[in-house]
Amino acid sequence: MNLPKYSMGIGDRFAHQGRAQLAAFVKAKQQGVDVAPVWNKSNREHNIVHSEPDSVRDEANSAVKALGWQGAYFVDADHIGLKTVDRFLAPSDFFTIDVADYIGKPAADDSVRAFVSANAKYTGSLRVPGIDAALDVTPARVEAIARKYLYAAQEAGKVYRYIAEKKGEGNFVPEVSMDETDQPQTPVELLFILAALAHEKVPVRTVAPKFTGRFNKGVDYVGDLAQFEREFNDDLAVIAFAVKEFGLPADLKLSVHSGSDKFSIYPAIRRAVRRTGAGLHIKTAGTTWLEELIGLASAGGEGLQIARDVYTQALGRFDELCGPYATVIDIDRARLPTPEQVAGWDGERYAAALRHDQRNSNYNPHFRQLLHVGFKVAAQMGGRYTDALKRYEETVAKNVTENIYDRHLKRVFVGE
Repeated sequence: MNLPKYSMGIGDRFAHQGRAQLAAFVKAKQQGVDVAPVWNKSNREHNIVHSEPDSVRDEANSAVKALGWQGAYFVDADHIGLKTVDRFLAPSDFFTIDVADYIGKPAADDSVRAFVSANAKYTGSLRVPGIDAALDVTPARVEAIARKYLYAAQEAGKVYRYIAEKKGEGNFVPEVSMDETDQPQTPVELLFILAALAHEKVPVRTVAPKFTGRFNKGVDYVGDLAQFEREFNDDLAVIAFAVKEFGLPADLKLSVHSGSDKFSIYPAIRRAVRRTGAGLHIKTAGTTWLEELIGLASAGGEGLQIARDVYTQALGRFDELCGPYATVIDIDRARLPTPEQVAGWDGERYAAALRHDQRNSNYNPHFRQLLHVGFKVAAQMGGRYTDALKRYEETVAKNVTENIYDRHLKRVFVGE
């Protein structure tokens, strides 16, 4: 299965915005840039909103048919493992194999020794085209990497082979994700992670490492931009090197799991892929759900009241909603508005607080992060929420399309 050079993961918590999302990709295509949409939804998200993976496939197919989309598109089983993959097998053709929980678990000593021996030729002062300085690779460093990551690569192999047994080799796109962990992977670590995946015969097509800096949900990157750019460029060089050295797929590309809206790193990403000709997969996660709230608020009436109620309930359930996301949010509760303040806002004031426009003095990243993880509240509203999405479809869809195209596709792939 061919994954195009550029692809973008798009989440849709409530499966109502498929056409509005795809309209952004149509706009990019009209500008001469082909980006494949990849609709993604995790097992946790399905459980929260009480949906099934089939609904994502149905949404994608319906949008493609409605808009006459002729390009490639995919449905991603997002962040799955052996325990959760079964429900995704039939509708999905892209599988994000998440092995973050297995990082640091020790592989068998004989496996570690065999891995170090098999990669002995890379020890010493290793030159990787595209990286200015030689990489210092000692046997001890390779062993340390193996002890940290080899078990995770072996787990990826198990999951890949299980999916391949059910769906057939070549009938899906395998991604390996290691981003939801505490420590970033260095370029040297990424090199030997790819060596381990190649040894496991995983034909990985995209790999999602963790980069230096904070990738919090729904808000911009926090960290050293220059350091991120160095890491990103070095990782691209390592991937190109690994493809040749380890026999990995020629179209293997870097995947950036952004947690949504890492606008400040987009220029560095754009420069790198333009300079090198590398492919890219970038995932925007829950952006669309927030654009639904913005659209409802902007529509006024019952839409605005729903948006207010979602915030009031989310604030009252702060610990419950934020707990599962504690490592990827930074919310200062003192900077959250009170329900009484929000009750006095009109639709545009609500939208201004939530919309990710850092030039607007009313933008509140703490408000945005809480609502990002608060979709469970809307899910429990049931028909009240989803009926409003239908009632105010035009306003909601406008925000969804503009967000994906103007803030993401245009900045990364098309050009300002």
